[in-house]
Amino acid sequence: MLVTRLTPVLIGLLLAGCSGMHSTPSPDPAPPPPRVEAGGECSAEGVDSRVGHTYSEALDEKLRAASGAAAMRVIRPGDAVTLDHRPERLNVRLDEADTITALNCG
Repeated sequence: MLVTRLTPVLIGLLLAGCSGMHSTPSPDPAPPPPRVEAGGECSAEGVDSRVGHTYSEALDEKLRAASGAAAMRVIRPGDAVTLDHRPERLNVRLDEADTITALNCG
């Protein structure tokens, strides 16, 4: 009998608690997307002749300068990489023997 009298009270409390969970959308507009500065864009055409060559740390600056890339990442087999596209970045893909298998921008 006590349970049946408390049930409406408990339901009322639960509903009152849930009513405060609603949020109103912000009247402010969404922020603008980030700007990408011009320049520093990569072009792999200037470095594609390096595919098949052995990669070395000394080659970094030569690849960066020849491609015009502002950033560079070396990707070895099994490396986890992000899928973000960055037009100013040169991707250097290597095989197990550190031979350059592909060069691309993004």
